[in-house]
Amino acid sequence: MLTFVSSKQNPSCDGASRRDFLRVGSLGLAGLSLPNLWRARALANQGGQSIENKSVIWIWLSGGPTHIETFDPKMTAPSEYRSILGEAKTPLPGVTLGGCFPRMASVADKMAIVRSFAHGNSSHGSATTWVMTGYNDRLAMKPSLGSIVAKTRGLTHPDTGMPTYVGMGNLRSGGPGWLGAAYKPFDPQGQARKNMNEIVAADRLGGRRGLLHELDSINRRLDASGMMEGIDGFEQQAFELITGSARDAFDVQKEDRRLRDRYGKGLGENLLKARRLCEAGCGFVTISYGGWDMHGGIEKGMKKSAGQLDQGVSALVSDLDERGMLDDTLVVVTGEFGRTPRINKKGGRDHWGRLCTLALAGGGLHMGQVIGESSPRAEVPASTAVLPQDLMATILRMFAIDHRVQVTDNRGRPTYLIEDGRPIPELV
Repeated sequence: MLTFVSSKQNPSCDGASRRDFLRVGSLGLAGLSLPNLWRARALANQGGQSIENKSVIWIWLSGGPTHIETFDPKMTAPSEYRSILGEAKTPLPGVTLGGCFPRMASVADKMAIVRSFAHGNSSHGSATTWVMTGYNDRLAMKPSLGSIVAKTRGLTHPDTGMPTYVGMGNLRSGGPGWLGAAYKPFDPQGQARKNMNEIVAADRLGGRRGLLHELDSINRRLDASGMMEGIDGFEQQAFELITGSARDAFDVQKEDRRLRDRYGKGLGENLLKARRLCEAGCGFVTISYGGWDMHGGIEKGMKKSAGQLDQGVSALVSDLDERGMLDDTLVVVTGEFGRTPRINKKGGRDHWGRLCTLALAGGGLHMGQVIGESSPRAEVPASTAVLPQDLMATILRMFAIDHRVQVTDNRGRPTYLIEDGRPIPELV
């Protein structure tokens, strides 16, 4: 049975206080019967096909990482264009990464480096929107890829209660747009997560069926008052999490110290957490790792920021591989744009949307290759450009979701989530 903590503050007309409602209503009482809770999964069975049980770990290098010092060092170019930090050899013949990434270079045979990723926008905000949603329009309220996955796959994993879409760090344009607040990324540091242990003591939860029955009865009493309106779907995720088996996935301290050391601090800890979340059924994890807006002093800046990325990503790829999870987990490393090919007077590089940074690993896609090529001075794609919608279509294809799926938008119109993109042929 569910027991409430009574409060006299701001009572509603039915005798329940607003505080009571917030502490229990935030569980997601609106339609919290199992059929309603999994309503979004109807899209998962289009054409009689089920969505693949796969995951994405989306590593966002906020600020716009230089494509040259990361994955396209261009050491044959003139000195003012080539990587100022040299290159690191990989197991792939003739393929090198930037000199700050020796550990990532060592696992490049498990990665695909895309050297023709581009969109043309050099503004932080709108370029972020373009890569995250596939559209160059911040006012269109288009949903991000993670929210699309949550919409088509369902808010939570049916067995573990793990939220489908989890976000770590502040990432603009990573939200649900007109899909609605229910498809926001679940924030491990957010209020829903903090409330989980305050909502009700574990020894008072009782049977899951009894709890749902109690909540449904409360639902019937409160629905007429209008208090049910606007309950966020990710609060339902918090409820599913406390009654499921996935809570411990958020605690990296449960991992062996040697593995934690292998990932490293900071970004590495978040990557380890992401692996644990995917292991528990999470479908899409975004991790924002900033500090890449290097208009000056790029050599110093790269040495400061690249270490955690190099250590963390290489550990993640190796760990996923060792656990047999790499084919079911796609790692994506990207940012909003690249940097100007020519070093400026301050020893930095400025905004450059005509060629961007992108690398992938796993997901059951074709790895161990370089896709596309850049011009001799790394200014633009020298082969067919890979566009943001192409990346999105590729990931949806990995999930066995039709990339031409239509969803009713906020105006009641059937709308293609991806209009022009096609899966990247070399990957699929």
